[in-house]
Amino acid sequence: MKRREMLLSFVLCLFTIGVQAARVDTVMVKSPSMKKEVKVVYVIPDKAIDKKACPVVYLLHGFGGNAQSWVALKPELPQIADEKGMIFVCPDGKNSWYWDSLKDPSYQYETFISSELVNYTDTHYATIADRKARAISGLSMGGHGALWNAIRHKDVFGAACSMSGGVDIRPFPKNWEMSKQLGEYDDNKVVWDAHTVVNQLDKLENGDLALIIDCGEDDFFLEVNKDLHNRLLAKKIDHDFITRPGGHTGTYWNNSIDYHILFIDKFFKK
Repeated sequence: MKRREMLLSFVLCLFTIGVQAARVDTVMVKSPSMKKEVKVVYVIPDKAIDKKACPVVYLLHGFGGNAQSWVALKPELPQIADEKGMIFVCPDGKNSWYWDSLKDPSYQYETFISSELVNYTDTHYATIADRKARAISGLSMGGHGALWNAIRHKDVFGAACSMSGGVDIRPFPKNWEMSKQLGEYDDNKVVWDAHTVVNQLDKLENGDLALIIDCGEDDFFLEVNKDLHNRLLAKKIDHDFITRPGGHTGTYWNNSIDYHILFIDKFFKK
């Protein structure tokens, strides 16, 4: 009987080891540029917990979201982190559109995402501190933010991904508090032109970034994403572009992130 109990205990131990999932940390990261702390959720695979350096994926939420949005939308993130050996970093970007606001010094989220947060992550976790091991993705406002930051900081990020992204803000001048950061559209058209992703492509050459862009066929951002795709084609910039059935919904994003992770994993393994 004792031998049987020992065998059962051994099997249970193996099972526990097998199902161990990544650790989820919620931390406050100091932003010197904004003079405040920003909540960030980290999903840390066992490999990184064991001090083995891992690549990093920054995941940006959409308008109205927060640092917990991605782990709520994709509860499997800890298992994916372990399976792929990736660290996921999910910052609270408020409703900033991930710009450095011209009007609000407490909304310097481009500086935070592309400099302060990357530096904090590389200092406090076992990362591969190289653009070839950094990717950034996001949904809706976060899709805009991922492309905005990656295109403007190609020395930081090697891959950029957007799902249902607001990649051209100008058709929506009254929406999503953008005027709080940029001023009213009618009085600040030059500023709006300069702060929309489709007008950042002059900074890109083919091969600068690994790019994947997708959008649902029933999404109100579909046409601006198609326009971005056509502009990239005109500049002969390689990218993946996907449309699938679906709208601007959590169901779509829960599925879409799987494609992005596959794309990112392939980039990391090059």
